[in-house]
Amino acid sequence: MEETQQPTAAERVRTLVESNASAALTIPGTERDGVDNTAPSVPEARAVTPTGDVLLLVPTDSFAGRTAVHAHHDEVTAVMEITDVAPVSVPQRIRGRSWVAGWLTAVPASESGACRRLLARAHPAGPVPGPAWTLLRMEVGEAYVDDLWGQEHVEPDEFARADADPLSRHEAELLQHLAASHASQLRSLCSLLGEQSAECAKPRQIAPLSLDRYGLRLRCRTDNSCFDARFDFPEPVNDVGQLRRAMRWLFETAAETP
Repeated sequence: MEETQQPTAAERVRTLVESNASAALTIPGTERDGVDNTAPSVPEARAVTPTGDVLLLVPTDSFAGRTAVHAHHDEVTAVMEITDVAPVSVPQRIRGRSWVAGWLTAVPASESGACRRLLARAHPAGPVPGPAWTLLRMEVGEAYVDDLWGQEHVEPDEFARADADPLSRHEAELLQHLAASHASQLRSLCSLLGEQSAECAKPRQIAPLSLDRYGLRLRCRTDNSCFDARFDFPEPVNDVGQLRRAMRWLFETAAETP
């Protein structure tokens, strides 16, 4: 059976959670002293444990940090929204959003060392945990993604089993490089669009929109329309070296297409 050429919804959520995309953490329905305290906290770093829990490093004085610590061992219901924005200039730059809901607790001292090491591996240049930072754990209850592939719900066990896309940490710089240095080759890919190629024959703009292990997506704008074009790799790639070979194959295939 051929491997699908599309990331699953669980893989897409997992990729966003482990990426550097902007995230906001809220605790719904919380009111203290008659004042709404649901202002979102912004996690400085995120990582996922082998069991599928999400580790969040938040400012100690943030509402989420204070609430989870003061709750002691009680679970606090929380929602994290992640917004994915294209790293290059394109029309409609928001590529998607993901929501992860679950139960928030402060990481106990007995587990702090292992969790901090996991976070440091995910974010080697991130802040060093200390008094100014609180490490929280979110047990995932449900997740949802609304992105370039569509809208789907994700169950906790699916999220735990999924892997983040291996190109995710390099995607921004790779797309920026393609936009800056390979504009003519990106334009040549229009020859692979079949019936759409006529519409894309004289585009005002072609920009790389997203990149994953299965392929490349471009955003094309003409005088009359704006549409996306997807180009699958001959096989999924697992690292930048394999990506270079897959991109070379795409460009060579386009050059050979009348």
